[in-house]
Amino acid sequence: MDDLKTSQRRQKKRFYRMGPMFFLVFFATIALCFSSFPGKVKRGLREIFATKSESSLPDIEEISRRIEARIRAELGEKYGNEIEALEKSLATAEKKIAEKPADPVTPPVADLGPITDLRKLRSGIPFITEVQVGSGGIASTERLNDASYTATYQLSLKLPVPAKTLSEIESSNPEISKMLPGLPTLIEGATVSPWFAKLYQNKAGRVRRDANLLNELLTKHNLYDCETILNFKSASGRMVFFLQAEMDVVSDGSDGDRLAVMPIDIVDSANYQPFTSYGWPKKTQQPNPMVQGWERRIVAAQKELAANTTSAQRKTWLRERIQYLKRGIADMKSRSFLIADYDPFIVIPVDILASDEPYAPNIGDYAVVVYAGKLYPAIVGDGGPTFKVGEGSLRIARELNPKSSPYSRPVSDLKVGYLIFPGSRDAEKSPPDYEKWRERCQELLGEIGGMGEGYQLHSWQDLFPPPVLVIDTPAPVEDPVSAVENLTGQNSVDPLTPPTPASDESAPEKGSE
Repeated sequence: MDDLKTSQRRQKKRFYRMGPMFFLVFFATIALCFSSFPGKVKRGLREIFATKSESSLPDIEEISRRIEARIRAELGEKYGNEIEALEKSLATAEKKIAEKPADPVTPPVADLGPITDLRKLRSGIPFITEVQVGSGGIASTERLNDASYTATYQLSLKLPVPAKTLSEIESSNPEISKMLPGLPTLIEGATVSPWFAKLYQNKAGRVRRDANLLNELLTKHNLYDCETILNFKSASGRMVFFLQAEMDVVSDGSDGDRLAVMPIDIVDSANYQPFTSYGWPKKTQQPNPMVQGWERRIVAAQKELAANTTSAQRKTWLRERIQYLKRGIADMKSRSFLIADYDPFIVIPVDILASDEPYAPNIGDYAVVVYAGKLYPAIVGDGGPTFKVGEGSLRIARELNPKSSPYSRPVSDLKVGYLIFPGSRDAEKSPPDYEKWRERCQELLGEIGGMGEGYQLHSWQDLFPPPVLVIDTPAPVEDPVSAVENLTGQNSVDPLTPPTPASDESAPEKGSE
């Protein structure tokens, strides 16, 4: 009897001990089954019951497995139907997609319509392009259609009006009325020179020609290089051709009497022009250093002319070129010219120089260059292109701006005034006398009101080196090595190309028919 009671007490104690644990395990298992970490349940239970006796662990693990299995079964039954329905719906959709015919592949089509682009050319001209793409027929048809692939080239430019008032002129040259106190009175009675309109007509004509030939166009800078051209007349009757512009550089000229030796790269240059429009008879027997370079070109041309491989067209051009070079040599042997590196002179378009218009300047007329508070005496020494104004010798350019060179203008803005006195040239041309030029320019300025207080004409210094005696030696009969190199392309200087072509027609290429 006692044994029975003892056994019952043990069972009750075991129940009391196992009851709370059972419920704890039950609820923990339910909570964790809904998470993605059911494995952690087991590890957690092991940790919780790690202190229990070894004999109780198998029972707890077994209970945990049964609870987990029951929960999984209940959840599977609850959501299984929904998952099955979703799978059937997905299968049906895939079947419909598979049964639907594939859409045809559309080939890429070029964008139709205009495509516009805007950029600025190296010449400073804004360049607007528009490419219009449309639909056409088959390629073999469009290849024969003149209208299938066309280009339209439209160039627009505005011709400027001349500056006519003192305020307009002073906007570019602020001190000019202080330097020339008589200028306000001159401007009141001034008229616009017809050469202003003619200059810009020449520019427009050149642009039209070059545009039609797809040649390089005038830069925007060179198109608008002249602010005004006015005709003044003082109370004393002195006429003035007034030009407001920039200044480009001229680096031409030669004179054996004053400069017997010149750099070899100039002597052999195909681009250097040994002549200026202003020239006078030679005073000494000292040869012009440019003669030898031109004689070498003649020798090279004769050698090519004698070659059997030279085409007939090329031979015709060579004969004309030899005659041109011979005439130039004869001129250099009999006359001397200004040298831009040493002599102060300006350049005027040749069509103005050739005109009999009363205010039109001529070669040898005296001039005064006005810039940045200074006045420089000069003469009209050479003729230039009909579509360009505002050019001065390298000597003047370096005085205006020490950084000037044959490739770098001294003044790019329209701030340089040119006062030219038509009909003021000397009766005979002679070697430059800078002090005489200065005195004559001062007299002419006096006739139009003189110079302002504190201003004076620049005084030019003679920069020529001491004379050097050079013996004139004729060019060798045989072709020199340098000429052979030029003919074979081993030298960049073409010995046959003169500084100024005889005509606008280009020479035929070597070997052309």
